[in-house]
Amino acid sequence: MQQQFTPRILHTIVPPHILSSIAERGTLQQRDRALKSLELDQYVRAVRSRSIPLLQAQLPQTAVAKAVGPERSIYDARHATDLPGSLIRHEGQTPVTDKAGNEAYDGLGWTYNFYQQVYSRNSIDNKGLPLDASIHYDVSYNNAFWDGGQMVFGDGDSDTFNRFTIALEVIGHELTHGVTGSEANLDYNDQPGALNESISDVFGSLVKQFSLNQSADQADWLIGKGLFTDKVQGEALRSMKAPGTAYDDPVLGKDPQPATMDGYVDMTDDNGGVHVNSGIPNHAFYLAAIAIGGHAWEKTGRIWYITLCDRALKPSANFNDFATLTVKHASALYGANSQEQQAVQKAWEAVKVLKTSIGTIPTDGTDATTGIVITTPGNTGSSNWPIPDDAEDNAPWQFPQDTPENLPQDLSEEPDESDAAD
Repeated sequence: MQQQFTPRILHTIVPPHILSSIAERGTLQQRDRALKSLELDQYVRAVRSRSIPLLQAQLPQTAVAKAVGPERSIYDARHATDLPGSLIRHEGQTPVTDKAGNEAYDGLGWTYNFYQQVYSRNSIDNKGLPLDASIHYDVSYNNAFWDGGQMVFGDGDSDTFNRFTIALEVIGHELTHGVTGSEANLDYNDQPGALNESISDVFGSLVKQFSLNQSADQADWLIGKGLFTDKVQGEALRSMKAPGTAYDDPVLGKDPQPATMDGYVDMTDDNGGVHVNSGIPNHAFYLAAIAIGGHAWEKTGRIWYITLCDRALKPSANFNDFATLTVKHASALYGANSQEQQAVQKAWEAVKVLKTSIGTIPTDGTDATTGIVITTPGNTGSSNWPIPDDAEDNAPWQFPQDTPENLPQDLSEEPDESDAAD
């Protein structure tokens, strides 16, 4: 009898609707590359499901707690598909000559440091999980993914996509799938799946904002900035600020993300549209973060993180379930009818997930997409977790000089968009 298995959940940063559009509208070469990427994604799901236990199913029972501090390993797949490949850089070693290898190493470090410093989390599983990544996966592979055990990066085809290590928020996004898996284990379909994707976008964006010491109003709120070559009419894969506007290209098509429930898409592809409908909770977070102001990871991110870790959040949670919990935690953290609670409530109302109003927020502007009145009061104070006081004095992608020795030390430079096509 043939062995039966459940296909492995493979979290890819480029949604299948983009690759399908390229396969339908692109040149013969573009079509072949897109189809190959789609086929390889399906193949990896099947093969990896047989060989590696799922992180979200295994870590809470099997992981052994380790000392605080990252343990990163970067491998070179050498354009093959056998993982992980050859080790090229391990924790504490000096940078290598491979730009993608250093970007992967730094991106893992920034993501680890973000979760550790801001939310006192010890790696993805909160038990010191080593962070592994493979670069140069396959030939002209147009994607990056988290497979439940490690990160994998393609080089892109230099026609539509650049190398996938170029965007820090992509690395933060993919690793956050591991956090979600070890905490809420949200079902990867329909609204729970869209929440899964949105949570990764939220914290992927926060990792980048944290690295640049940006306030909510300074951030670009883009996911995958720099991934597209200059041949593409678009700035990123998704926009949390304005879902549906990230790209509009003759080959890729138009960004299909809705900003409110009025545009919710019922579909069978992409596990029920998890990469499409995630635009709704994405926009709710953006609106709440702008209304609250300051560093988005301090208050709005804290509310989302505690909600993610709340055992009341079930794997089958829908948008309303998640939204209700965020309002509850905003109230518990900052007080009933506080600005923070009202901002979260009003954000979910604006995207038409929640309907019951609890009041109004101070006003100084209106969001063009939803009509929600927002305020940008600036930094409203710090959270209970340590934030580097001297971060603003450091260059982007450079850690403060007083960073503890057990945290990443050699994260040096922000990806240079001018060399995106290298």
